[in-house]
Amino acid sequence: MSLQNDFESATRRVQTLGSAPDNATLLALYALFKQATAGDVSGKQPSRLKLRERAKYDAWAEKQGMSHDEAKEAYIALVNTLLNA
Repeated sequence: MSLQNDFESATRRVQTLGSAPDNATLLALYALFKQATAGDVSGKQPSRLKLRERAKYDAWAEKQGMSHDEAKEAYIALVNTLLNA
């Protein structure tokens, strides 16, 4: 299987989790997915008053410089860890 197929499979399998992961894990999944699909974060950092948007932006910004393939591999590994826990 190709990395892209494995990534797409992981995006489907993560939706089968029995319970929602904690917020830190959700942010990690979001950031890795965005880095894998869109690349480095763009746009202006949201206001501190917009807590959710700011947290998502900051999590994605931490992945800046990571290649699409590295982000896909990290996303797949995290999903596998969650599903095997």
